[in-house]
Amino acid sequence: MNPAASSPSSPEPGSGGATPHSHALTPAEHAEYERLRRTASLRHRRLRRAGASLLLLLSLLLAPLAVVTSWLQETVTNTDRYVETVAPLASDPAVQNVVINRLTHRVMDNIDVKAVTNALSNNLKDAGAPPRVVAAADALAGPLHDAVKGAVDRVVTRVVTSDTFKKVWVGANRRAQPAVVNVLTGEHKGAVQAQGNTIQLNVGQVVDQVKQRLVDAGFEKAAHIPTPDRTITLFHTKELSKAQDAFRVLNVVGVWLPVVTVVFAGLALWTAPGHRAMLVVTATGFAVMMVVLLVALAVARQVYLGSVPSSELPPDAAASIYDTFVRFLRETTRTVLVASVITALSAYMFGPGRVASAIRRTADRGTTATGRALARTGARTGSVGRWLGRHRKGTTGVVIAAGVLALLLWNEPTIGAVALVIGIVLAVLLLLAILAAAAGPAAAGPGPGPATGQENQATA
Repeated sequence: MNPAASSPSSPEPGSGGATPHSHALTPAEHAEYERLRRTASLRHRRLRRAGASLLLLLSLLLAPLAVVTSWLQETVTNTDRYVETVAPLASDPAVQNVVINRLTHRVMDNIDVKAVTNALSNNLKDAGAPPRVVAAADALAGPLHDAVKGAVDRVVTRVVTSDTFKKVWVGANRRAQPAVVNVLTGEHKGAVQAQGNTIQLNVGQVVDQVKQRLVDAGFEKAAHIPTPDRTITLFHTKELSKAQDAFRVLNVVGVWLPVVTVVFAGLALWTAPGHRAMLVVTATGFAVMMVVLLVALAVARQVYLGSVPSSELPPDAAASIYDTFVRFLRETTRTVLVASVITALSAYMFGPGRVASAIRRTADRGTTATGRALARTGARTGSVGRWLGRHRKGTTGVVIAAGVLALLLWNEPTIGAVALVIGIVLAVLLLLAILAAAAGPAAAGPGPGPATGQENQATA
C-alpha cells in the first residue's frame, strides 16, 4: 500500500492517539487562509513602503547640507585645498585693481605734496624771487600730486601684476589658512580676521614689497606707511554671526553627515518592496536636491553682491571673490547631479519599460552579431565565452560594483571622472557580451542576463 495514500489524521498503532497530526484544510478553510495571508502581506508591504519613504525623505533633506559640509571640511579646513581655491584671485584683474588702488591711496596719504610746494615757495621768497614765480610754485601742487600719484601707481602696478605678488599671495594664504577657521569659529587671530561685519586679509608682506620699491625709486616717505593700514576687506556681511553659528553646528556634525545621508539612502533601498523602483526614485530625488542647491548658491550670490558696498569693494571684484571661493562647491554639486541622473537612467534601463526593453534588445542583437562574426573568423572564446554567457548577471553586477567603488575611492571626482568611469564600465560590459557570443556553436544563443529575461520567464 502506498503510505502517502493513508490518512494523515489517523493515529499510529500503539500511540494511543496522543501524537498530533496535520489536518487537511477544507476548501473554505484554505480560502480563508489565503485571504489572511494576502492581508498580512499587504500590511507588511505598506509598512516597508512607509519606512522606506521616511528614510528617503531624511536622506534627501540632508543631501544638500551633506555636500556643503563635505566642501567645508575638504576645502576650508584643508590647507592645500584652500590655497588651490584662493590662488586664482592673485591673477584676477578685478582683484588686482582693488589692491593697486588701495595701496596707491595709502602711499599717497603719506606723501605730503602740499608741504613740498610750500617749502619751495618759502625758499623762493627767501631768495627774493618775484611774486609771480612764488605764485607759480604754489600752483605746482596739483600737477605734482598727479605726477607723484602716477609714478606710485606704476610702481604698485608692476608689483601687484608680477609673479612676486602671486607668490606672496599664495604664501600669505597658506599661512593664513588656519585663520579662516578662526573667522568661522569667531576667534580673532591670524591674517584673515572677522572685524565686526567684515572679513579682512592682512597684506602686510605686499605693503613691504611696495614700500621697498618706492624707497628705491626715491620716495622716501613711502617708508612711513603706518602698520595698521595693511588690511583689505574681502567680505562685508551682516550675517557673519549666523554663518559662524552654522559653522559650529556643521563642525560638530563633521564628516559624519555625508555618511549618515548615504546610510539613510541605502536603508531606504533595502527596506522598499521594489528595490529597482526605489533606486530610480532615490537617484531622481538626489538630482532634484542638487538643482535646488545650485539655485540656492545663485541666490546667495545675488544677496552677497547686494550687501557689499561698492565703496568698499567694486561689484566685479566682489563677484570674482564669491565665484572663486564657491567654485569647488559648485563643481561637486554638479558632479553629484550628473551621477544621480546617470544612476536613475541606469536603474530604469534594467526595468520592464518599453523603451528600456527595446534598447536592451538592440544592444543584445548588436553584441551577439559581433560575437558570432568573430567566431566565424576563428576567434572563438570557447569555455570562457560559455562561462560568461551562463554568468552574465553576475559579471554585470561585478563590473557595475567596480565602477561605483572607483568613484567612491576617487579623490574629489569631477564630472569628467564620472564620465570616464561610466564609459569604461559600458565598454567592459559590451566586451563581455561580445566574448560570450563568440563562444562558438555550443553557445550560439545569447546568454541569460538582463538583456531579455524572456528565457528565465519561460523556464519559470
